[in-house]
Formats: sequence, C-alpha cells, structure tokens
Amino acid sequence: MDKIRVGLIGCGGRSKAHRSSFVKMDYVEVVAVADPIEERRNEAAAQFGCTRIYKDHTELYDNESRDTLDAVIICIEPTAHTDTETRAIEMGIPFLVEKPVHLDINKAEEISRMIDEKGLITAVGFQDRYLDLIDIIKEELPKHKTGGLVYGSWVGGIPGPWWWQKKSTCGGQLVEQNIHLVDGLRYLYGEPLSVYATASTGMVKAGVDASPEYDTDDHSTVVYRFENNVTATLVSGCYSQGVRPRCGYYITLNDMVLDYRLRNNLIITSKDGVTDIPRGVDQTFLLDEAFLKAVMTGDRSLIRSDYADSLKSHKIAFAANESMESGQVIYFKK
Repeated sequence: MDKIRVGLIGCGGRSKAHRSSFVKMDYVEVVAVADPIEERRNEAAAQFGCTRIYKDHTELYDNESRDTLDAVIICIEPTAHTDTETRAIEMGIPFLVEKPVHLDINKAEEISRMIDEKGLITAVGFQDRYLDLIDIIKEELPKHKTGGLVYGSWVGGIPGPWWWQKKSTCGGQLVEQNIHLVDGLRYLYGEPLSVYATASTGMVKAGVDASPEYDTDDHSTVVYRFENNVTATLVSGCYSQGVRPRCGYYITLNDMVLDYRLRNNLIITSKDGVTDIPRGVDQTFLLDEAFLKAVMTGDRSLIRSDYADSLKSHKIAFAANESMESGQVIYFKK
C-alpha cells in the first residue's frame, strides 16, 4: 500500500490537529469528510481538495466502502457515538477515535468485543503516550526504589463546547479532559488497585460564570493506589479564570523529582543538579503516524493504545465518578 485513503468523521477542533498531521504525510490521501456543520466539512474538504463531502457518518458509510476507504478518523462529541464505530467494524474499516470513546461503558465493551472478533486495527487518541517526555519518565522510573507519591493536576477554565457544560453529556472533567493523565498513570504504573474520589460544586454559577445548563463538577480529587507503594492524587478543576495553574505530574522518587509540565517540558531534580528538558515532538503526529503505519503494514506494535486498552483507562475514570457519587472506595479486580 503506497497511499492510504482516509475518511474524516467530525471536522471540528480536534480534527484540525489530525489534519495538520496529514498535510505532512505524503502517503495520506483524505478522500472523504463528514460533519453536520456545513462550514466545517467544507473547510476540511477544501484543505485536501476532497470532493466526497457528507453531512454525517451515516451518509459517509452509505456511500463509501472498504474498497474506497483504508481508515477513518473519528473526532465527534461524546454524545454523538451511536453506530459510528459499529458501522466501521461491520465494513472492516480500521479507525482512530478520540476520547472519551463512549459515555456508556457497556456499549463501549460491546464495541471492543466486536473489534476483537473482527481482528480490526484501532487506535484511541491518548496522544500523550507518544510524548518524548513521557518516554523519559517511563524509562527513568525502574532505575529507582519503587514506591512514592505522584501528584497530577489539570486545572483551568471551562472549555467552550456546549456538551462540556453538563456532566451527562461529557462525563465530567475527569472523563472528558483529565482522562489523559488518568491514562498516563496506567501507562507508567500499570493497573490500579483502588480509587477514592470527591467532588465539589458551587464555585461556578450556572448562567453567570457558565451556561445556564452548567451542572458539572467545579473540581474533583481522585486518589489511585497502585502496586509497589505508589499513590497518585489527581486533581481536576474548571473554576480558574484568568490564570493557568501548573498542569501535569509531580513525581517524588526516593532520590529524584520528576516535574512534568503538561506537553511542555520535564524538570528533573536530583543530587546531581537540575535538568530542564523541553518537549521535542508533536505527539498527535506520532499518534497518527503509528495508526496509519499499522494499517499500511499490519504492525500493531506501533500503536500504544488501541480500543481495548483505552477501555481500561475509561473504566477507572468512570469508577472515580462512581466513587464521587457514592463516597465509597472502589476496588479493582485483579
């Protein structure tokens, strides 16, 4: 396969990052686009000289086939996951889908089973797994005494999309946004043993600081316990206005501190001094490259999180939501 023919389902904000990758890849042809908003689908089509333009994924699937598409990139809002993935599976079309993959874990599990039965190549948009800074952390951890404390944070304001304003349409900040750091914990430390979480509301006033429909958590704190005496505290907040608090991980080892500034730089402090390493890669480009190369060559080892693996991160994020609601510790089965 010299060229890979790609279809875009969803042409909004996150799609633009993937499209920035494709313009740099001479082996990619974007041949079809679909989006319910005419301006967005036309803009994406014009970027690639694409003439097969559809109003939604149903129209795209009805007019395309495995003979005309080698892969699809699915970038849609959380509530829009209907048969978007199952149609691709039935047609045998590999896909990359952005997170959260679904707001209904049972349906996500059903999709995962269908993928497994079909043997389909998939990837999920956990882009930070492809960061060089995360690679450095992952390589460094085994060199030190096991155990320690991890502090993770993603604190800022309220993103603009309407569905972000309600927990029922986005899953809350932990599931919709901070799931990147949830996934990063799994990538670095393996599967957690338990989770306990709390959440607060009342700081952000619906109709004043946010839309009238706003009802999600203003902030939450989640504690994940891992094997080898690792405890990670992960905070999320969307109440901050006008300032940008530090986001990322602060990892305290027995003889070193790893201060990861989200998608920007990594500061390593040890007895030998301080080293500040800037990010050197485009993580979305590497995510896209891994998926598309896997489709072209069949080498799935390039993909750092497929649908089945991503589902584990989604489950522990939704378990944290469950703990927020029940006030109980959730223990994960081995």
